Amino acid sequence: MSEPAESVDLIKLPVSQLTLGMFVSAIDNNDKGQLAITNAGQIKHKDAILRLAKSGIKFVWVDTGRSAEHCGFKRKASNDSSAGNKKSLLTREKQQEQAQIILTEAKDLIRKVLAEIFEGKAIEVKPFETLADSMIESVFLDEDALKCMSALRSKDAYLLEHSVNVAFLLVTFGKYLKLDRAMLREMAVGGILHDIGKIKVDNKVLHKPGKLTPEEFEHMKLHQVYALEIMNDTKGLSQISKDICLMHHEKLDGRGYPRGLKGDEIPRHGRMSCIVDIFDALTATRCYKEAMSPAAAFKILLSLTPFHLGKELVYEFIRCIGVYPVGSLVELSDGRIGIVWASKDRDALHPIVKCFYSLKAKRYTEVTMVDLLKSELHIERGVSPSTLDIDPTPFY
Repeated sequence: MSEPAESVDLIKLPVSQLTLGMFVSAIDNNDKGQLAITNAGQIKHKDAILRLAKSGIKFVWVDTGRSAEHCGFKRKASNDSSAGNKKSLLTREKQQEQAQIILTEAKDLIRKVLAEIFEGKAIEVKPFETLADSMIESVFLDEDALKCMSALRSKDAYLLEHSVNVAFLLVTFGKYLKLDRAMLREMAVGGILHDIGKIKVDNKVLHKPGKLTPEEFEHMKLHQVYALEIMNDTKGLSQISKDICLMHHEKLDGRGYPRGLKGDEIPRHGRMSCIVDIFDALTATRCYKEAMSPAAAFKILLSLTPFHLGKELVYEFIRCIGVYPVGSLVELSDGRIGIVWASKDRDALHPIVKCFYSLKAKRYTEVTMVDLLKSELHIERGVSPSTLDIDPTPFY
């Protein structure tokens, strides 16, 4: 491919000048006289820039029209017939920027509160309620954008990201079940705080890269005892928020903890927290395991019914999230790998997929949006990132 010097949207920049929000469209291979269309996508994390630099890449082509507004590129008016699609894409990117801000704020708040609890200070509920309101607004506006951002996670920040994702999943699940916003807010606050007691668990146990011994597991279970102490010292926290925090390890057969609640003693929102907590833990990369695909996680959830989880509520959750959730990786029938990009107002098997890699050719391809409602292609299977020798992060 020749250099797109005449393009009104592409500019060539050294990697050293890249910033968050810029849309890298192609990598410049001067030594081969061509452009390698790889790692196309908006830069969401500084790690993406570091990876380019470490790979010895000196220049890239940036699409100014698809870069974030804060990057400072001038926008040019378009009379193209695809202007509507571009506007839609920019709106989606804007929503993802907003989602990224919310997720960053959430992690910063949790980090701050964990430090304060460690120092013996009480939790102030108001900041969490404000954060919950922002999360709810984002879900109602474009939950697909928040799902894509939630798919970007680091095993080193598991505690923070797990808490945020549980809150987000509870809001999404609650919205699907048509719960009112006041209830969603209280559930979100509970989700953000649900693992707060782990601040007092021994780090050697909390971050052990392997199976816990019976003694270590008993120590880990104490995080619920610590959580109860923290909840009792927190003024203004609703009962629903407390339930989310204190019931996500209970089981319908009474063999859970900390209280050994059984059957109807666990309210619906408590049962929802159990499902969401397990699902997010299964689909996350941890220091001792790789992430599981959503489809594989759904099978495990169903295997835990009816003694641990309620079967009907698990089926409702699967219908809510979708067989191929937004943000998950899939393989299409032509051998391409892509990210499930949008599913709103669609059936579960026909989302829009953002393709970027070919398993057959074993190389990155030009980024293409495939609308499965308008294509003869279909999803072959869900894919776990750990099974691929590629990094999908830059394409989110």
